[in-house]
Amino acid sequence: MESSAGYQKSKDLVTKTLKEGVDELQETNKDHKEGEVTKAVENETSKIPSIVYLSLAVTSMALSLGLAMRSKNKDTATFVGLWAPSFLILGLYNKIVKTQGSDMSRKIG
Repeated sequence: MESSAGYQKSKDLVTKTLKEGVDELQETNKDHKEGEVTKAVENETSKIPSIVYLSLAVTSMALSLGLAMRSKNKDTATFVGLWAPSFLILGLYNKIVKTQGSDMSRKIG
């Protein structure tokens, strides 16, 4: 039972610290607003399904493998293979914008 109470106490402390950090960040950034171009880009890119980014990443990996197996120039295969992380990061950004938005001032005020 003692370890359960210790766990709950630690959990409460972490939760309190995180809430304080978020409150401080929101206070610091309350005057910051995203530009109109950013809003327009995010509005359009949020319409793209997340599976598109995952498909692009897997396709670039498969294409890279195919190029590596068939081509004498491995640099092209490496170049194409390096696209996958970029597509995955774009997909992650897309998911965050869809679920959280990017402009904290819309949530605060």
